[in-house]
Amino acid sequence: MHQLVATPFGGRRLILRPGSTKAIQLPHAKFDELPTLAAAPSTVPQWLVDAARTQWQMDLTGRSIDDVLLIREAGPYEFSRATWEINLGCDLDCVMCYLGAKKFEGLDMAGKRQLLAAMRDAGVIWLQITGGEPLIDPDFPESYQLAYEMGMQLEVLSNGSRLRKPHMLNLLRTYPPTKLTLSVYGATAETYDAVTRRRGGFDRFREGLHMAVDAGLNIDLSLIIVQDNAHEVDAMREWARQLGVPFREYANISPTIHGTAEPLPSQSPQYLTNRAPFTGCPAGVTFFHADPFGRASICKVGREPNIDLIADGVEGLAGLGAIAESLMLRTGGCSGCTLSDSCRVCRPVAKVFQEAKAPLINYCQHQER
Repeated sequence: MHQLVATPFGGRRLILRPGSTKAIQLPHAKFDELPTLAAAPSTVPQWLVDAARTQWQMDLTGRSIDDVLLIREAGPYEFSRATWEINLGCDLDCVMCYLGAKKFEGLDMAGKRQLLAAMRDAGVIWLQITGGEPLIDPDFPESYQLAYEMGMQLEVLSNGSRLRKPHMLNLLRTYPPTKLTLSVYGATAETYDAVTRRRGGFDRFREGLHMAVDAGLNIDLSLIIVQDNAHEVDAMREWARQLGVPFREYANISPTIHGTAEPLPSQSPQYLTNRAPFTGCPAGVTFFHADPFGRASICKVGREPNIDLIADGVEGLAGLGAIAESLMLRTGGCSGCTLSDSCRVCRPVAKVFQEAKAPLINYCQHQER
């Protein structure tokens, strides 16, 4: 199994290590040497031995380059990042979930293999696997390992409920993700279980979280703040600090992906934050989102129109740029707005709020003008 991945990334050439956020940037000439060296086969060149030792304290002296290094080719477009909802099913029922009806459906394993191959051929090197809850999908272990073997740097977004399962923890320890992002819904069982509407959810999460920390996985915590857990924000922060893991806070709740408003009342007003002005987005240009059926859209919010990656293959992604441009046009309640240069949300986000008939204060800072 490879220990390093050599890949184009836009105009740059990088050496990546699975499970690490660090990278080595190569001159193009050095990168172009690698396929020839791997075909020989040759030992790892001294310049790469030195660079890997400096960056990751790895000793590659005398190692065969084709045993150590996977060389990725550039895709036909500019896509380097993607997210994948492997399934929308979930073992929790959080009060603020943006998915609405969480139906467990999507591609079979053959379809998942085809989708991952299309992502690889498109040039995707950073892949975020999400859901629903990805770890409950029976195809997750095979899908995750396949994406890893294809040289993708993987981030998994999870509620952590399955990390206590030995086979799951062993999978992530053997094929370490670049990041394992876990959502935190409370600091006590009473609060966590109320937010997730699942008795015993907190105990399962706490056990899995501590096991993942002890396994040395690269963990990042998302503190999800709503009315029902706002009184435990300080305790959630302190828990993260005690574990020694980074954390971020999220309090701005969205409508469902279907444009309905059920999650919005769960917001905790005192923790809402002002988004920075929207100045552009790589969605549909260097990034795309894939749903459980392999339909590629510019992002998880702007889901329509989309490209069927299973039917159309990599070539279908050529149309995402035009879709992105069309979705960013001001329409509906934003038509004619003269303050759009300082708007804090993109057009697709504004659209779902408008469809949910949400108060302007939820998404428009100009609502009093």
